[in-house]
Amino acid sequence: MGAVGSVRTSASLLLLLEDPLLETLRIRTIRAGRQQQVFRKPCSRAECDTRRDCLAKLVYARLFDWLVSVINSSICADPSSWSTFIGLLDVYGFESFPHNSLEQLCINYANEKLQQHFVAHYLRAQQEEYAVEGLEWSFVNYQDNQACLDLIEGSPLSICSLINEECRLNRPSSAAQLQTRIASSLAGSPCLGHNKLSREPSFIVVHYAGPVQYHTAGLVEKNKDPIPPELTSLLQQSQDPLVKVLFPTDPEEKSQEEQGQSRAPVLTVVSKFKASLEQLLQVLHSTTPHYIRCIKPNGQGQAQTFLREEVLSQLEACGLVETIHISAAGFPIRVSHRNFVERYELLRRLCPRTSPGPHSPSPDEGRSEWSPHTEEATLQPLLWDILHTLPALTRAAATPGDPAEAMPAPVHCGRTKVFMTDSMLELLERGRAQVLEQCARCIQGSWRRHRHRKQERQRRAAVLIQAAVRSWLTRKHIQRLHRAATVIQYTWQRWRIRMACLASKELDDVEEKHLSQAPHSPGSFPLPQVQTRLLGAIIRLWPLGLVLANAAVGIRGFQRKLVVWACLQLPVGSPSSYTIRTAQQEQAGVMSIRALPQGSIRFHCRKSPLRYADICPEPSPYSVTGFNQILLERHSLGHM
Repeated sequence: MGAVGSVRTSASLLLLLEDPLLETLRIRTIRAGRQQQVFRKPCSRAECDTRRDCLAKLVYARLFDWLVSVINSSICADPSSWSTFIGLLDVYGFESFPHNSLEQLCINYANEKLQQHFVAHYLRAQQEEYAVEGLEWSFVNYQDNQACLDLIEGSPLSICSLINEECRLNRPSSAAQLQTRIASSLAGSPCLGHNKLSREPSFIVVHYAGPVQYHTAGLVEKNKDPIPPELTSLLQQSQDPLVKVLFPTDPEEKSQEEQGQSRAPVLTVVSKFKASLEQLLQVLHSTTPHYIRCIKPNGQGQAQTFLREEVLSQLEACGLVETIHISAAGFPIRVSHRNFVERYELLRRLCPRTSPGPHSPSPDEGRSEWSPHTEEATLQPLLWDILHTLPALTRAAATPGDPAEAMPAPVHCGRTKVFMTDSMLELLERGRAQVLEQCARCIQGSWRRHRHRKQERQRRAAVLIQAAVRSWLTRKHIQRLHRAATVIQYTWQRWRIRMACLASKELDDVEEKHLSQAPHSPGSFPLPQVQTRLLGAIIRLWPLGLVLANAAVGIRGFQRKLVVWACLQLPVGSPSSYTIRTAQQEQAGVMSIRALPQGSIRFHCRKSPLRYADICPEPSPYSVTGFNQILLERHSLGHM
């Protein structure tokens, strides 16, 4: 059901009847004799598959040719107006698979021809450039693939000729028989080989990219590529306009078939491919080709993926390795005189000459002469001096009369360029690197010396600055200490003088007041013994009461203790200086002395935390005030 459905679909697409299409694919028509008797023979399953594939290939080939002709006719101008044209040739490259047949043989054959054309074009271009530069050189070391081409297309015996002969014999041909004929007829070719371990009939051809093993099974049938005439007749009966254009009816061919005349010999695939390749090479020889090699990093089209084996196989298939070998046989390095002198002029410092010769200018002249505006004739002496400084070239003596003979083989000086090999380039770069290394050492030494001297100067300057700063800070500190000591001394002396004046004044006031109020009877003023002891304690602690009376009400804690301690440390003199003796009693009495606070008045709006802060002293001439009264009251309470 699947095969019938495919036939029905194909017939509908080609606008053909289903029964004639199925009959053409299954039955073979044979014409024999002069009377063109027709015989109909059923085909085997393999033959039916072959006729099916042949029909598909025939339609595809006619459609492809039609597309190319339509595109060319639409973009092509009148041939009479042609002057130049641009052509694009897309060739995949060398092919080698586990099983190779006629398709791979044709592709590799075309690549061999294109490689030969590339080598010839490259060598011709090199020879022309050498002739312009005045060099005489011939490429004798490059590998030529003419032996491989003779094996494939040579005359009278070659692989192609033997395959075509097998097709013209019109006899059953086996793969082993074809292998035997190729091995026996072309045994003398160096590019032909045989794999003794292979079980299938095959032969090996050594191409420029590597050896390839071709299997002979089905090789003759593919070369014949027979197109049954009944398939062409069937397609000519199609009602589709495009198919009618692809398969037009030829009246001459139809009349020849009716009259029984023989048709023109059928060309094999190899013959048609060879003719098409020769036509392509004629076009290439008449143009200026430019080659572009495209390399895929991987077959999956993934980014950031590089497959070494696949890339290497493509490089070999595209002939890049062989191209490198051919390029290495000549002078692949070409540098203009000016660029050569600009890059390698410093090599003259490696081995300077003691006396300049006729071709050696002085160092000052050399520096000024190889400017961008220097002429080629002026650059020649500099070129010879640079080349003679190389260690490998110092043994070669340069003669002024014929300098070309003294120059070694790896380098040649042309009219405008210097031609070198890879070995000479490495030698020049090694010498240049040596000179640059010496210059780098000199620069590094100078820089280290400069940096050391600069660091030493900076260290000395830092030490000087540090000393100056320390001296300035020390002087400032000493000056501040001196000022503080002066202020303390002045304040202390002022306080002592003030206290002495206040004590003297109050003593005088108390003494005058006591004398004025004393009785006229002689004798001392009698005082009780307890009061006398209290008054003595008050007299001894009068500086403390004086200080605490002047202190703020809010002072307390450690600050208050400091005030008390400061007062206790004051020199108050002898107690006899502050006692008052009376003549009324035998026992001496001591009266309290209290100085009134001097200075601004401070008002406290909050309640004082001190006890007895709200007690007002009694206005008695013999009473004590302030803190002294509080002390007396606390003392009396303690005795009670």
